Amino acid sequence: MPQTIAVVGTVQPIVSATVRAQLSGTIFSIDVREGQAVRKGQRLAQIDPRPYRIAIDQAQGTLARDRAQLQNARLDLGRYQRLLADNSVARQQVDTQLSTVRQLEGTVAADRAALESARLNLRYTDLVAPVAGRVGLRRADIGAYVSPGDADGVFVVTVDDPVDVSFAVPQDRVSALSGKGDVAVEVRAQSGSEVLARGRLLALDNQADGTTGTVTAKARFANADGRLFPNQFVNVIATTAILHGAVTVPVSAVRHGEDGDFVFTVSGDGFARLRKVRTGPSVGNRVAVLSGVRAGERVVSTGADTLDDGIRVSPQADPDARAK
Repeated sequence: MPQTIAVVGTVQPIVSATVRAQLSGTIFSIDVREGQAVRKGQRLAQIDPRPYRIAIDQAQGTLARDRAQLQNARLDLGRYQRLLADNSVARQQVDTQLSTVRQLEGTVAADRAALESARLNLRYTDLVAPVAGRVGLRRADIGAYVSPGDADGVFVVTVDDPVDVSFAVPQDRVSALSGKGDVAVEVRAQSGSEVLARGRLLALDNQADGTTGTVTAKARFANADGRLFPNQFVNVIATTAILHGAVTVPVSAVRHGEDGDFVFTVSGDGFARLRKVRTGPSVGNRVAVLSGVRAGERVVSTGADTLDDGIRVSPQADPDARAK
């Protein structure tokens, strides 16, 4: 009989990346279909690149001009240094020319950086997928003006295989999960009957929520078939331990009284006997009985409301109404 924790959880993608523009411009093209699976680095959309190509041409022209000035300044410096060797020019003029050369060297270095920045901006016109995953519905159309300040972005790319499920564990049950190593977890549909996936406990949060008295846990599941959908609500069942050789009875056989739980057994001579029991975990319509009855004894599963200890009964056969 498995000992379980059953709670409600939420499916969470491992990565949910909002693809935003890194510079301002008009959407020039949309290169993927909504809902399409994409690879990392694939272009999703493009901002009009023409202004940024012009900026590259301008930066290249500025760099070429300043390089020419630097080359001419170096030639002048060489001439002044030769004249200085012949005492034909003042040292101050040589020092001034040397300063001019160094200034132009700095200008050329700044021009190179401006050119690289312009080239980088041109690459930023391609909005690419940061991870391999699936794109959602587009949030901007061709012709829309976008900028880095747009909170919604253009696309959201999610990684949904594998996928995580987040759920809250009552703080008094956390010890059943912590330090257990490999804890099996399964998720079911909201109806509770259909098993959607089976996985393993991934992590527990490092503190309890003081308002709810719960600790957030996360489990990971393979999701190649896409049955788990991001933000979907599911029923989570975490198996914390297995009771081996447990005696179980139908849930309907267990009664609740002032002195605790009890069941009615039927002896071989047809008399009902009240037995106090201590119950354990339950699965489906069976509950584990830790003490009070033995395997093989007949228990009353229906009609116990009119029974009392020692009453003779004529039981009707119910193959499930037996401790086993």
